[in-house]
Amino acid sequence: MGTVSQEQTPKPAKPVVRRKQSERTVAFTAMSAAVVPFLNVIAKLDIRHGEKMPASGPFVLSPNHYSNIDPVIMAWSVWRLGRAPRFLAKASLFRIPVVGFALRRSGQIPVERSGPGRGSASIVAANQLVDQQQGVIVYPEGTLTRDPELWPMRGKTGAVRVALEHRIPLIPAAHWGTQAVLPRYSKRLSVFPRKTIQIVFGDPVDLDDLRGNPLDQKTLTEATDRLMAAITVLLEELRGETAPAERWNPSKHNQTEFGRLEKDTE
Repeated sequence: MGTVSQEQTPKPAKPVVRRKQSERTVAFTAMSAAVVPFLNVIAKLDIRHGEKMPASGPFVLSPNHYSNIDPVIMAWSVWRLGRAPRFLAKASLFRIPVVGFALRRSGQIPVERSGPGRGSASIVAANQLVDQQQGVIVYPEGTLTRDPELWPMRGKTGAVRVALEHRIPLIPAAHWGTQAVLPRYSKRLSVFPRKTIQIVFGDPVDLDDLRGNPLDQKTLTEATDRLMAAITVLLEELRGETAPAERWNPSKHNQTEFGRLEKDTE
């Protein structure tokens, strides 16, 4: 028998690689092209531990919240890290021409704050996360913090419920500096000079001992306390300060959960 030359040796077939469908849809790309150049003018992001954001698969990202521009800045940071930013957004926004179209096309999730649709947001979000392997940004405080020093206040259970029900990572995050761009409840955007906004991502909140437990109030409260503690520690790192020992509770200070505080009139 003759020897087979190297040129005649059959090459192994290349494996078929299924490329994950990109999260960077046309709608996201268009929105990025319209918004990011302006953001680059007014702010610089200092992102720390971005590697702690999952590179793929579903996740819940929960940051602190004290300025109306926070969602824009967090969306920008998540986009910079290669993921598509999705939020639970007020359902009323979806009824605004153009705005509603952009929200729907970019996969944002409507939330009814009252009426028969109230409370279903976590179910909608969870289904989308699991079925499409996407992530969602959920502010556990539900609104801008009432704490006078802008520390995280008492959290709500929506973020941890999604994470526990579907066994997906719950990533805490904190940022500091957006108040220099847009103070709490203010409509006056500060463009110049350019601001630096620090953002830090944390390790997933450890919920292993709670997974599989009934999702009763005790379990959800414990998980939420762990999340808010993790966010607070990250914010302490950014601010170089120690947060108050007791987390701010609006009801103890005769404050409503939503709406502008009377003293904030900027």
